[in-house]
Amino acid sequence: MEYRKLGESDIQLSAITFGAWAAGGWMWGGTERSGAVEAIKASYDLGVTSIDTAPIYGQGTSEEIVGEAIKSIPRDKVQILTKYGMRWDLAKGDFGFKSQDNDGNAIDVYKYSGRESIIKECEDSLKRLGTDYIDLYQMHWPDKTTPIDESMEAVLRLIEQGKIRQAGVSNYSVAQMKEAEKVLVIASNQVPYSMLNRSAETELVPYVLETNKSILAYSPMERGLLTGKIRPGHQFAPGDHRATYRFFKPENIEQADKLLQAIKPLADEKGATVGQLVIRWTIEQPGITSALVGARDAGQATQNAQAINVTLSADEIDFINQQLATLELV
Repeated sequence: MEYRKLGESDIQLSAITFGAWAAGGWMWGGTERSGAVEAIKASYDLGVTSIDTAPIYGQGTSEEIVGEAIKSIPRDKVQILTKYGMRWDLAKGDFGFKSQDNDGNAIDVYKYSGRESIIKECEDSLKRLGTDYIDLYQMHWPDKTTPIDESMEAVLRLIEQGKIRQAGVSNYSVAQMKEAEKVLVIASNQVPYSMLNRSAETELVPYVLETNKSILAYSPMERGLLTGKIRPGHQFAPGDHRATYRFFKPENIEQADKLLQAIKPLADEKGATVGQLVIRWTIEQPGITSALVGARDAGQATQNAQAINVTLSADEIDFINQQLATLELV
């Protein structure tokens, strides 16, 4: 495994981070708890020491799964990344969207990052994770109803109390990052980034390269589309959000399939899967410190972690980029 510095902090993240969104089941058609625990353990055995989760993932389920998985691992050998600012149990702040919990019950999700909410969320996360500190605490989504400085001052207090080591954000613009930095140092921004979604390259990548911050790329596999396992006509399980997600429109599935067929010979040449090639390409991109990749079982987790063994030359990266330039997404 490769390890990379988180911003200018003293924290080292594995270049491949275990993304525990799907492990929580929420919006992914349910979860199998023991399989998720084994997936995290299998990742760790192959050097994946960083785990990203959030309270909203399964309404606490994902954090509980992470907590269970790391019980047998020395705490200083793993980096726990979690988030705050999405409440399903409090109708306050900026309304986000309607959803369902893992039992199929309707819930309203709010983006709220008020001072008292952050303090409560941190305590709840620590209990679910079974730890007394969080390595990276990230605002999950911007909250239009709460001043950024109020949220960041609350996080600063948590740093001073030793409950978190570093502050991060997620889905933030560069302007919002600069506003947050008036209060405390922001180590990273977690944003969507994949072969199909490279919008971060316009403004965010130049900014983090200039200021020595990290980008944590979520959905690098575009929620499974870039694994090659989802083909035109695919049927999703009930409760799976991907059925209505833009990249899973039939036209885009066809474009992704075309891309994967074009790069498959390169993967075959390297004895890798196309998914592993996609992960390696992602962590080779400027500004990307780590790619968050999910898995529901030990087999998937092992395959993801082994992507680190793939090597790409500059010419091979150029070849992949040439294929990306031909995409016509709708």
